Amino acid sequence: MRSGAALLSAVLLAGCSCFQAKQETPALFIVVPSAADGHVGAIVVHHGGRSQVIDSAYGAQRLKADGTLEPAGLDERAVKEQFGAVLAALPGVPATFTLYFLEGSDELTPQSRAELDNIFAELKRRPLPDIVVIGHTDTVGGLTYNDQLSLARAQRMREMLIGLGIPGERIEAAGRGEREPLVPTADNVSEPRNRRVEINVR
Repeated sequence: MRSGAALLSAVLLAGCSCFQAKQETPALFIVVPSAADGHVGAIVVHHGGRSQVIDSAYGAQRLKADGTLEPAGLDERAVKEQFGAVLAALPGVPATFTLYFLEGSDELTPQSRAELDNIFAELKRRPLPDIVVIGHTDTVGGLTYNDQLSLARAQRMREMLIGLGIPGERIEAAGRGEREPLVPTADNVSEPRNRRVEINVR
């Protein structure tokens, strides 16, 4: 499955398992939504020794009471009408954003500062996100210094997110120092891609 739409599909499947089809007997109704970025996931239905793949946007199958599957014609409008409450309750697709810092500083590079508005706009669109901010450094300096610097970078971003109105209790900040480089280097190497903060959003 593709991760974004697959997650939506799985949750929607769980939410729709008790849907009553318009027939006399109950039926499991399965539909694959389209994610906001246009990606479509897939659901494989195994039943009675047979498998059915549903991998088109808003594709649907109805599992009838006698155990057979039949196509169920739905479009985006019908899905929103019947499952709007379920779709609205789905969490946002997990995302990771990376920002880079000037050497020996908790100040963002000009390029990363220019990206802030886009990242913040995406975060503000998510209702009550859970955010983990992890700071990193390159290998210039000692371990203790880099631990402190990486945490300072993470805390700086946390403060900026709180300033956007995101509740502080939903944002965790941590520093990894030089222990998890994006680009492995020898000691005391100034590597811009390792001077970063990763913002993980769920």
